[in-house]
Amino acid sequence: MKLKFKKQQFQLDAVDAVCDIFEGQAKDNHQYLFGRQNKSQLGAYSGDSGVYAWKNASVDISEEKLLKKIQEVQKKNDIERSSKLEGQGLNLTIEMETGVGKSFTYVNTIYELNKRYGMTKFIVVVPSIAIREGAYNSFKAMENYFAVKYGKKVRYFIFDSSKQSQIESFATNNGINVMII
Repeated sequence: MKLKFKKQQFQLDAVDAVCDIFEGQAKDNHQYLFGRQNKSQLGAYSGDSGVYAWKNASVDISEEKLLKKIQEVQKKNDIERSSKLEGQGLNLTIEMETGVGKSFTYVNTIYELNKRYGMTKFIVVVPSIAIREGAYNSFKAMENYFAVKYGKKVRYFIFDSSKQSQIESFATNNGINVMII
């Protein structure tokens, strides 16, 4: 049985709302050399091994501009406007009602952030094992739909601290990677 997905305008608007906050961000990701690592932790990746990993570029938009963009999205959607950015670093909370297609929306957002800004590393944090399994199954169910739409697949996995090779692959693969934890 093949699932069919119906795009709904409010989901597309939600994707744009998140992605538009980063307008002006350079489309880039960065390669870096694995530093001196403990061989027992990373297997073959010890010392200056010449093995490269990838990370998202740092957000190079000022906090003032980010806050202004967030406030514009909030105003457009009749949401109480934030007076400041919360916490250290860039922390965004995105909320949607139950049953409106949050999983479809956040997977689509991942693809759009990659397309618009070159972002390749994503961590989906969920509150329970049941929701973690649901998130994993959502990626599996939508895999082909988004692969056709964007011409690439996401590499996704459930974090397991006993499987170091998954973390190594997450770091060294320059495609779109999602860790579910």
